Amino acid sequence: MPQKSHPTVSIIIKALNEERHIGSAIESALAGLRGTDGEVILADGGSSDRTIEIARGYPIIIVQLNNLQDRSCGAGAQLGFQYSRGRYLCLIDGDMQLHDDFLPAALQFLDGNSTVAGVGGFVIDREISNLEFEQRNKRHDPDRRAGPVTRLNGCGVYRRSAIESVGHLTDRNLHGGEELDLGARLHARGWTLARIDRPAVDHHGHTGSAYRLLLRRVVTRNSFATGELVRAAIGRPHFWFAVSKDNNCLLCLLVAAWWTAIAVTASVLRGPSAALAIGILVLLPIAAMSLRWRSVRLGLYSVAAWNVYALSFLPGLMRSRVSPTSWIDSTVLAKGSPADRRSTFGARARTADPIGS
Repeated sequence: MPQKSHPTVSIIIKALNEERHIGSAIESALAGLRGTDGEVILADGGSSDRTIEIARGYPIIIVQLNNLQDRSCGAGAQLGFQYSRGRYLCLIDGDMQLHDDFLPAALQFLDGNSTVAGVGGFVIDREISNLEFEQRNKRHDPDRRAGPVTRLNGCGVYRRSAIESVGHLTDRNLHGGEELDLGARLHARGWTLARIDRPAVDHHGHTGSAYRLLLRRVVTRNSFATGELVRAAIGRPHFWFAVSKDNNCLLCLLVAAWWTAIAVTASVLRGPSAALAIGILVLLPIAAMSLRWRSVRLGLYSVAAWNVYALSFLPGLMRSRVSPTSWIDSTVLAKGSPADRRSTFGARARTADPIGS
């Protein structure tokens, strides 16, 4: 049997201000560990709502960033990793619920496939009123299908030995794209990733205006991710894998070419012909994307998102970096044990208020 100091699985939940969903996320993680020796770690990015208060009602480990300037998508999972002990690592977000039967199936798959570093399942988006999530669910994405994949977006179970072979779990410098960066580093070391044919998590994503979400991503630097990803890969063995598998890199180049074409047209032509040509250039991608998605609103959103991410590329590329393996300054707020989980989960799950209602 696994030694107590090295449980089979560490489920890492990364969260920031997830008071609406954190209770159900933790409960799903605890339920997923039934019959398996494991631990649940909440890696909190400095929540200012009731996330921590709610989480304290469960027998789990809670760790939190000390410095808000360290907050990023990559820092979340890495924060949990530095406190984890499991031979396998399961990553989910604070707005997700783990399916009970996914973890056993993932572990069985990994046990039978020694070259696979990580395995995922299907991420079921439960809220698609936001234009971004509506578009995501309509998009053809091979990485969302069962079989070999380049990355495990949203949820994945990884071998600790594979993660240790590439130095760190997720890059604390990245405000997005951390799963692609991880996948690229693993592939460069000869590992593979796979998605199995079963649901892994239910995901409750952002609701409301997609344009407000775009603005939020600029403020939080999430839109800098493509430039940060390229910066992290420069001079590394995984550079071409990361760049070639990131569609946003190509989109940034296409947007730059589009801007250049408009600028050249404005400088060469004069009068009504210039206005007509510029108008056609401006409307062409909107019309093309509207036809592709069969929706003008999705077409407009696509072009708006392209421009936001293209404008954010250089700031992301120029951002300074710290070593991705350096310790993330943080505090342990609570520490549960497997024994606590078995004896108190039922009672605490009944009394904890996951949404503050």
